[in-house]
Amino acid sequence: MILSKEHEMIRKVAREFAETEFTREVLDETEETGIFPQNVLEKMARVGFLGVKIPKQYGGQGGDNLAYILVMEEISRVSAVAGVYVSMVNSLSSGPLMLAGSEEQLDKYLAPAARGEKKICFALTEPGAGSDAGGIQTTAVHDGDDFIINGTKCFITAAKISDYAIVYTKTDPEKGIRGISAFIVDLKLPGVSFGKAEHKMGIIGCPTGDLIFEDVRVSASDMLGKQGKGWTNAMKTLDVGRMGIGAQSLGVAQGCLDESVKYAKERKQFGKPIASFQAISFMLADMATKVAASRELVYNAAALKDAGREDPNAASIAKYFASEACNEVAAMAVQIHGGYGYIREYPVERKYRDCRVFTIYEGTSQVQQMVIAGNLLK
Repeated sequence: MILSKEHEMIRKVAREFAETEFTREVLDETEETGIFPQNVLEKMARVGFLGVKIPKQYGGQGGDNLAYILVMEEISRVSAVAGVYVSMVNSLSSGPLMLAGSEEQLDKYLAPAARGEKKICFALTEPGAGSDAGGIQTTAVHDGDDFIINGTKCFITAAKISDYAIVYTKTDPEKGIRGISAFIVDLKLPGVSFGKAEHKMGIIGCPTGDLIFEDVRVSASDMLGKQGKGWTNAMKTLDVGRMGIGAQSLGVAQGCLDESVKYAKERKQFGKPIASFQAISFMLADMATKVAASRELVYNAAALKDAGREDPNAASIAKYFASEACNEVAAMAVQIHGGYGYIREYPVERKYRDCRVFTIYEGTSQVQQMVIAGNLLK
């Protein structure tokens, strides 16, 4: 895809920021402590990355989906976990609010998130409801002017460091997915507690854990959208989220390719650079092809959405292909690096661990296949 001058500038700014701010020292410290530096997050907010596609009236930059994808790609090319923070605000935090939030809710919750002042997590997954998200058991029972929420959410990105959560509940359990409603819950309310942060393979620096609700009383005014419309809200949000994960996958894959080309030119065996061996050069060619194909699919999904030409399969195809391709590219990057690829001093080791979740979160590859096939066979 040929980008406009405006989009090329967005790419340039994001790339320069990533290369300047996500230094080896910053990334190593993040891995060691499990905490992403707050000062870097504040810089990301000031530059506008945290609200790149949020309307200006709510504290964002008012960019389109392609602008968001470009920022995600360039940030993730250097740091996958930094990409998670960009994705959080522009996708799973803002998506439900932009789809169904009242003006009061948008001002109260979305604007501070876009400015980097507050964090909002997306609480859908439960211990017994992962890919089968419609099987959630968390309930919200009507009680006067309030609702009482009980249940447990798991694998929630940024749960422990968030100020609010968009929580999907069953308000009418007998209606199945048509009985799901969403609420914006202040995580400081009585009855809210957090599970321990999970010890993860990758994406270290953004905690993942449980959210536990025990008789949590919320006002009916905290319902997001209409009662019984939570399922539609969640699925439309995840559609945008899949584009973001496709871009994150693309960025990490490009980073793996960059590192591999550099290493193959510098590393010598048998008296010459390993890039001169056909086995290595053909692996690089395969990697470049997968990255190029991923880029076209991800950019196309964003461009279609910006043009108002909804393709029900575009985001799923982009996420499915790019995430799988990224895992293949990262594996080849480690192989090209040989023993050094298995050592933490080399960036491809971290990228290899980070990308493994891309085929799992925001809809596994198998769920994407179900979505794609389902739309084809309607």
